Amino acid sequence: MVSTVYPLASVRSRIGGSVRLLIAGDSEPRPAPAPSDEGLFDADSVVRRVHSDPAMFIGGLRALPLQTLHPRAMAGVADHSDYRTDPWGRLRRTGQFLGVTTYGSEIDARAIIDRIRRIHERVTGVTPDGEPYSATDPHLLTWVHVTEVDSFLAAHQRYGRDHLSPADADRYVAEMAVIARLLGAEDVPETVAELEAWIDGIRPELRAGAQARDAVRFLLIPPLPLVARPAYGVIAAASIGLLPGWSRRMLWLPVAPLSDPLVVRPAARVLVATLGWALDPST
Repeated sequence: MVSTVYPLASVRSRIGGSVRLLIAGDSEPRPAPAPSDEGLFDADSVVRRVHSDPAMFIGGLRALPLQTLHPRAMAGVADHSDYRTDPWGRLRRTGQFLGVTTYGSEIDARAIIDRIRRIHERVTGVTPDGEPYSATDPHLLTWVHVTEVDSFLAAHQRYGRDHLSPADADRYVAEMAVIARLLGAEDVPETVAELEAWIDGIRPELRAGAQARDAVRFLLIPPLPLVARPAYGVIAAASIGLLPGWSRRMLWLPVAPLSDPLVVRPAARVLVATLGWALDPST
């Protein structure tokens, strides 16, 4: 018994520590502090249910190629982001934002949202085609929000521990709209149908320029230790398989026939289950 349990606990600790170090910059699990208020979402919210699932790794990576398709949003990333020199730093900051807004007190959630809004005020410029952009543009804020919500929801429905009912899926979209509005977004969808209609409506604005293709190439083959590349490859393949066909075609991301259902999905489900086991020592 000893020779089985302790090595298993060690493996779990190493996997969980590595993931926490990558996402949060801290390899040790920390108990969540008791919030001074109820936060933006209560314990029974669908947001907390979805964001606690490791399928979020796949959803997060799916959102990024979609976001590159808006030329003004992509130009802001290309001109002001350090994603090439510090991709994992950006990932940690994104993870922190999601963690605080999902689980933190309302005071802490509003504080980090205000900090992001101040950063957005400095993100301005002109696209390679001469279009001015600003990260405070409500339309662009809604675009980024919609890609994330659509991606987190798609990943949860395919790879999550459970499946949301249509009512709970609508509730998730409505709950997430709270964060979008606090960030300055407008005309934010509150149901899955509205989410899909919003994406259909913006498609004429989308295109895959050189900046988008460069960013997607980096996302698919980032600088990673050899030991991490197989797991990342599974997550990347699963995220591409979840993209709408029209976006894959725009970004030149073909999926081999039957490879997604026969190879990628089984591998991704095993990986997501393993991450859930490693990150939740109570199971």
